Amino acid sequence: MNSARTGAAGLALTVLVAVGGCTLGGADAPQDATGRDDAVVDVPGDVTGAVTLQTWSLTPKYTAYVEGVIADFEATYPGTEVTWLDQPGDGYSEKVLAQAAAGELPDVTNLPPDFALPLAREGLIEDLSALDDTLADTYVPGAVDAYRYRGVEGVFGYPWYLTTDVNYWNTEMFEAAGLDPAAPPTSLEELVAQARTMKEATGAYLMSRKPGLGDFAAAGVPVLSADGTELTFNTPEAAAVLDVYRDAYAEGLLPDDVLTDAYLGNSRLFAEGRVAWSTGGGNFIDSVLADNPALEGKITASPSIGATPLYVQGVSVSSQSRNQLTALALARFLTSAANQEAFAQQVPGVFPSTASSQEDAAPAGGGDTPQDVAKQIAFSHLATAQVLQPVEVDEAMTTIINQQLAAAIAGDRSSQEALDAAVEECNRLLADQ
Repeated sequence: MNSARTGAAGLALTVLVAVGGCTLGGADAPQDATGRDDAVVDVPGDVTGAVTLQTWSLTPKYTAYVEGVIADFEATYPGTEVTWLDQPGDGYSEKVLAQAAAGELPDVTNLPPDFALPLAREGLIEDLSALDDTLADTYVPGAVDAYRYRGVEGVFGYPWYLTTDVNYWNTEMFEAAGLDPAAPPTSLEELVAQARTMKEATGAYLMSRKPGLGDFAAAGVPVLSADGTELTFNTPEAAAVLDVYRDAYAEGLLPDDVLTDAYLGNSRLFAEGRVAWSTGGGNFIDSVLADNPALEGKITASPSIGATPLYVQGVSVSSQSRNQLTALALARFLTSAANQEAFAQQVPGVFPSTASSQEDAAPAGGGDTPQDVAKQIAFSHLATAQVLQPVEVDEAMTTIINQQLAAAIAGDRSSQEALDAAVEECNRLLADQ
């Protein structure tokens, strides 16, 4: 879900005016082909005619699912015809920008929030909050907020499917250090304290990554101004968080190479059984065990420390669509609770964004294996999870931030100096977006 960031530079585009007065409401909607009444909506006009749906790298694995949804939509709305395009994973953001620049953006397009941002700024995708008065009540708040952009009024995507992170702990390493894996750290301070105990007892590492912008946001630090024009994470509170990591590194509680290009990464080291903590989605254990079956039965999960991060996929409606009513109906149909829940059953580790789905434990599955528990923890926090790193922060800014944080942790400059430098450099880039 951590997608490449894209900017809005180079968009010289013609924007067509949206259909005035078109809103969606679901009060008296008929049932869809699944027997649920949440996939279809009343619209002030006929839902008919041809539209195009574009997804991102879903073929061939999920071809049958998408084709089934399309068939149900066409059966629910006689006279409609959906053409499905699926683009490969590599270069997708550039493909979408090229389509938009050429006036060829599909009617409904799969866009994560960062890919949707430049199109929203240029008025190329619809403000769905102005067209669908059920939007805020239908999807979990954090997923809707993911498509709200500072400085741009509106909501520019229907949330589709979600993932979030939980903490994972190596129980064998905990027990070897005399720590209780059933009582893992719940705060940064506890994390450092248990890392110290583990290092002193066994020489092993519990902590194995440097912080990022999301760690400041998780700790409650405002990282972007309300109007979206300035990054604001150079606060004493953020410096205090960075100081904790700097002191832990100086104490030898993190691997020496964590600040270098030679660092293998926290997830890789965890999968190799070399560190005792990592973070990942609800199906992370499965990928770890595929790489290292020896860790079977040696992994436990717990909620994220601080605010829970949210990762969002969604669909947006082109403002250039010649068949807006049908495009809106299709986007809503695809992201209905019934269709999202069916998709979540096929895709390990993803969950529905629909609010009604959070009231039923079915999307999280049952059972009491470590994998089951991890998925249940991830699912149970969706209603309050948030996108922690602003989508306005692109790859160039992330590089600057990482360089400055590394300098602070290494002791080359103070935490406050590093944060001030990062904010100053990133705000220059932000002003050019």
